[in-house]
Amino acid sequence: MSAAHGADGSLPAEAEVVVVGAGPVGLMLAGELRLGGVETVVLERLAEPHRESRAAQLSPRTVELLLQRGLRDALGAPPGRDVGHFGGIPLDVTRAGGPVPANWMVPQFRTEEILHDWATGLGATVRRGRQVADVRDDGGSVVLDVRDPDGRVSGGTTRMRARYVVGCDGRDGVVGGLAGIALPGRPASRELLRADVTGVHIPPRRFDRLPHGVAVAGALPHRVTRLMVLEYGRAPVARPGPPEFGEVADAWKRVTGDDISTGEALWTDVFDDTCRQAAEYRRGRVLLAGDAARLHMPVGGQSLNTGLHDAVNLGWKLAAQVRGWAPDGLLDTYHAERHAVGARVLDNVEAQTTLQFDGVRADPLREVFAGLLEIPAVAAHLAAMLGGVDVRYPVRRNGADGDRAADVLGRRLPPLRDADDPAPLPPGTGALLSRRSAAPGTRARVEAAAVSRPGRVRLVPPEQCTALLPPGVDAALLRPDGHVVWTDTVGEGLEDALQQWFGPPAR
Repeated sequence: MSAAHGADGSLPAEAEVVVVGAGPVGLMLAGELRLGGVETVVLERLAEPHRESRAAQLSPRTVELLLQRGLRDALGAPPGRDVGHFGGIPLDVTRAGGPVPANWMVPQFRTEEILHDWATGLGATVRRGRQVADVRDDGGSVVLDVRDPDGRVSGGTTRMRARYVVGCDGRDGVVGGLAGIALPGRPASRELLRADVTGVHIPPRRFDRLPHGVAVAGALPHRVTRLMVLEYGRAPVARPGPPEFGEVADAWKRVTGDDISTGEALWTDVFDDTCRQAAEYRRGRVLLAGDAARLHMPVGGQSLNTGLHDAVNLGWKLAAQVRGWAPDGLLDTYHAERHAVGARVLDNVEAQTTLQFDGVRADPLREVFAGLLEIPAVAAHLAAMLGGVDVRYPVRRNGADGDRAADVLGRRLPPLRDADDPAPLPPGTGALLSRRSAAPGTRARVEAAAVSRPGRVRLVPPEQCTALLPPGVDAALLRPDGHVVWTDTVGEGLEDALQQWFGPPAR
């Protein structure tokens, strides 16, 4: 299935994969698919990129992924933030360990620009002002009805056909619903208003818990203040669009007593504590990623970062499926792995929401957590969880030294020693590593394995492996997303691991 993309902005009749949504998650996925050689078209309903920055925090694991993809210069030198929080209680995120010690503060619109340039530079096509009106999986492909830029429903609809469609269309996305994917969970019980404001002095507030609600205010560049306010006992309000600034200012005054009505809002929005997760991340040829797959309060930047990790997990698997070398069941591991991660995120968000927004009822619980976070091991555990550093996928073992393997199997191997090092692990393919000091038989097996699957697995030069492999491990096989699926400490199962994750040898 192939079609030329018109320079006039028209849509092709066919594409291998259509990604719906040109936010960070959709663009990250588009780039990952292009690394795998897949023709990719991204459809976005907004005619222009927004300039708002609802999320500005990239977690250590996300930064690793972006650096591995050669985006260091594009990111520049963003300020780091080594103090995060768990439910509003300060947390030292450097305790998570790893080569990127802190969160990087990058406005979401800038992250989107970087990923757009990266994905389109790799050959992805982005079409804006396109609203998906229908999605039908006929078993052999997916048919999409796409409204043209003027939004007409009849007489202005283009029909496309794709081998797969991925909904990265966010909280208000339509792909999952059109595909019949259920989104079980609970509805919202409270909401948090948010705005970027100029022209008024607002003293800093860091999750101030006041008698009538919670208030947050922090300085941004160019004399802009970001504020958020939650009013106790105030149920979510149905609105046709973002809240008016007057509504935000009134809530701010009721909670803090301060009058900010003379300021000017650059933008406003609202989010609530809806907690839902898609029952299926994949239904046939339709898949979901990011906020399209789960809804929760975006506590600690987890919404954006978890979505980007979804894209990296899915991209290489879907590319393998399209290119025809995916072993049986590979694409199904996307749901199995990322649904479990998403469920864990929802659990910690619910815990944080209780700590942060339940008023005086949560005070005893906050006292307990504040004491626990003074214990280094507890702080390290929570920091790694919030940063996605501790994610570990199930990996089949084939014997031998379980203790040494337990430290690395299923985990992502960081592709760099520190944030300023070049990333030696190739993006988009698997990687085989072995030290020069590895047993000759081990090195020979690793080198032969790399030759057996060209384009799917690459051999990392041994001089780079020493700095990457953990102590006690002399050789390892990594999936394209960096997670370790075999080491020399687990017996003779290299060929089994290659078959499971990379399919049979090339003919």
